[in-house]
Amino acid sequence: MWKSLKTWLSSSTRLLEEEDAMKKFLIVGLGNIGPDYEETRHNIGFMILEHLAEQEGFSFETDKLGAVGTFKHKGKSVLCLKPSTYMNLSGKAVKYWMEKEKIPLENVLIVTDDINLPFGTLRLKIKGSDGGHNGLKNIQDLLQTTQYPRFRFGISANFGKGRQIEYVLGKWNEEERASLPERLDKASELVRSFVFAGAKNTMNQFNGT
Repeated sequence: MWKSLKTWLSSSTRLLEEEDAMKKFLIVGLGNIGPDYEETRHNIGFMILEHLAEQEGFSFETDKLGAVGTFKHKGKSVLCLKPSTYMNLSGKAVKYWMEKEKIPLENVLIVTDDINLPFGTLRLKIKGSDGGHNGLKNIQDLLQTTQYPRFRFGISANFGKGRQIEYVLGKWNEEERASLPERLDKASELVRSFVFAGAKNTMNQFNGT
């Protein structure tokens, strides 16, 4: 009985106290769970959210379908999510937390890697195709729309024919690792700008930097 009651309370209690939907944001970093995937290119979404957590002073706790943490930024309430569903099923976690916290689609930001951009390049878009990215494809399928903001972090396409999976699941090289701290700082700034200044202003300021 107590176990079922605890489960019910956990599933029904919102993490964000804010009642105004337009002041609530969901930032989702895409990645794969487990030590084998840590510090890999495909997990840059996790890395950006972990860097943001260090800067904002919050921690992640295991919850349904992922690890979650919250912070406030200039009057806005932000829920950060690292899905535990693995990349190809990311949409399940995104949809669950959107519905539970009643966060509008335009206030959801998906953070992911992109082989079509040079390493470290930042690009925010408010809609678009999945671009062959399995995480974005699953989100698109479950939300039944391509009209959601996504923040792509370039990891470049420095791999030979037939070696894409090995590359994206590989560790950063020495040059990339040296540049990552500054790039993570910039990426965190972009996320905060999205929350406070909105998508269009953020695109104008950060895209291509």
